[in-house]
Amino acid sequence: MTNQSKRFKINFWGVRGSIPCPGAETVRYGGNTPCIEMVVCGERLIFDGGTGLRVLGQTLLGQMPVEANIFFTHTHWDHIQGFPFFVPAFIKGNRFNIYGAIAPNGFTIKQRHHDQMLHPNFPVPLQIMQADLHFFDLDIGETIQIGEATIENAKLNHPGEAIGYRVSWQGLSVAYVTDTEHFPERLDKNVLHLADGADVLIIDATYTDEEYHDPKSSKVGWGHSTWQEAVKIAREAKVKKLVIFHHDPLHNDDFLDAVGEQVAAAYPGSILAREGESIELIPLTNESADKVLMN
Repeated sequence: MTNQSKRFKINFWGVRGSIPCPGAETVRYGGNTPCIEMVVCGERLIFDGGTGLRVLGQTLLGQMPVEANIFFTHTHWDHIQGFPFFVPAFIKGNRFNIYGAIAPNGFTIKQRHHDQMLHPNFPVPLQIMQADLHFFDLDIGETIQIGEATIENAKLNHPGEAIGYRVSWQGLSVAYVTDTEHFPERLDKNVLHLADGADVLIIDATYTDEEYHDPKSSKVGWGHSTWQEAVKIAREAKVKKLVIFHHDPLHNDDFLDAVGEQVAAAYPGSILAREGESIELIPLTNESADKVLMN
C-alpha cells in the first residue's frame, strides 16, 4: 500500500441546508446542499447526495472506473437532489454501494431513490443509470466495516428521522451529525456517542440561538440546531476540531464570517465548513503530534 493511500481526508462539496443558494453573496462558503467525501485508506466514502454530489461527480470523471460507498443520513430533498445528476452513476463499469436506514413508513433506501426519479417529478427513471448500484438498508446503531474503516450510526432528532455517522480508522475518528435538533433540557446522548473524543465533528448548526428562539419566527421543531449548542456538544465530547455545517440559505458570507469569529472564540480551532475545502487527518506517530491539517 502506498503512502498516498494511507490517509484520511475529508472534502467538502456541499455545506448548505434546505435549498441551493448560488449567488454573489454566497461565493466564499458555497451554495450547494450537503455532500461530504471522506477518503479513508483508499476507500471513498460519500455522505449525503445534495447538489454538492453533482460537483463531486464531475471531478470523478477523470478517475474512472470508480467505486464508492454513499451513505445517506435521510432523504429529505436537500440531501438527495444531487443524486439524479451524479454523472458517474450513469456510466457502465462504475460501482456504488448505497446505504441508508429504512424510513418510518417502511420504505427502503432504494425505494426512495427510485421514487424521486418517477414522473411527474423527473424525466428518466433510476433504471437508466448504467453503473452497478447496490443498495443496503442499515439498522439503527449498526456498525459496518469497509476496508479498514469502521462506520457507526445513531438516530438523530429530526422530523421524519435521520441518522448520523462516525467513521474511525487507525485511532482517528470523524463524526458527521446532520440534520439534528438539540433537546432543551439535556444534550443528546446519541450525538455525544458519535462525537465522543472525535478528531473532527461536522455538525448541523443551521441557526443562531437568537434565530432559533425568535418569537416572530421560531425554529423550534424544525429539526436543526444552533452553533451555541454545537459548542456545548464539542466541549462535553472533548472534540478536537469543531466544524459548523448545514448553513442556512439566508446566511450570506458576511453573516457566516461573523458567526465563524464567535464560534472560534467560544471553542478555539473551530471553523465553518466551506465548499471546496479539505481537512486531512494524520495518524499519530512518534514523529508527529499534529493530526489535523487544513487545505
